[in-house]
Amino acid sequence: MTPPPSKLLFLPGASGSTQFWRPTADLLTHPARKVHIGWPGLGSTPADPSVTGFADLVARVVAEIDQPAALMAQSMGGVVAMLAALERPEQVSHLVLAATSGGMDMASLGAQDWRPLFAAENRTVPQWFIEYHEDLTHRLAELRMPVLLLWGDADPISPVGVGQRLAALLPRAELHVFPGAGHRLAKNLAAQVAPLIDRHLARS
Repeated sequence: MTPPPSKLLFLPGASGSTQFWRPTADLLTHPARKVHIGWPGLGSTPADPSVTGFADLVARVVAEIDQPAALMAQSMGGVVAMLAALERPEQVSHLVLAATSGGMDMASLGAQDWRPLFAAENRTVPQWFIEYHEDLTHRLAELRMPVLLLWGDADPISPVGVGQRLAALLPRAELHVFPGAGHRLAKNLAAQVAPLIDRHLARS
């Protein structure tokens, strides 16, 4: 059994913003050290020529898992978190996935494709990020740590059906749905989200 987390890693979505999780992180009472990770070339994080694919983003997160850690991830960051946890299951104590978009056949679950508009509005985003697709459904049973799924029922990018599908595939998942909430619920509803995460991190 993995010890309680001594490090909390916060992963943004496609925006790459290291500020996304701060409203929620600031309200957490859990004593573990908090680390906010950004994606090179996205948001305020400078581009890094050594980052040339999605696997490089995963490697950056895996490098931070040098002690028992919990991963909190928004949207596309959830795919990074799941891939990192699959690489280091013995060190990832908990996962929190908020409105995750990816890791499965999103279109079949009624998701709106966010990529064309995002690419048009963010022309410097590398093409490999926009085009990334991977079906992780056949590996999700390997993630045996407690997983908290946070979803809004008014999110066209990652509908509740995605959260329900993950809840069915992950061995120890708990799904919490926020009525009327959209894709950025983890930031916009920080006061409601933080206590759920604190309770989740107390699970063993």
